[in-house]
Amino acid sequence: MGAAAVKHPKATQAADCLRLEQLPNVGPALAADLRLIGIRHPAQLAARDPFALYQRLCAVTGQRHDPCVLDTFMAVTDFMRGAAPTPWWHYTPERKRVYGTV
Repeated sequence: MGAAAVKHPKATQAADCLRLEQLPNVGPALAADLRLIGIRHPAQLAARDPFALYQRLCAVTGQRHDPCVLDTFMAVTDFMRGAAPTPWWHYTPERKRVYGTV
């Protein structure tokens, strides 16, 4: 079994989250996106603004990313601040209310 095929168990609380791939809602592609914008450890997310992360990703890649990426950034920053693991789509109504159309 190659390294790419290894699934990382998802953390159930922030203190147990040591790798980006352990974040609920984060797979290898989004973990790579987070690394691309300078996030190397899940703990770095606790003090970050999800919209700023989304804007940075769009700027670094030169493309507009799907708004569900912002929903996921909202989910992971909340999780690292102590919230329960929540599916990213639960953040969609809040994202639409707070940020409108991104």
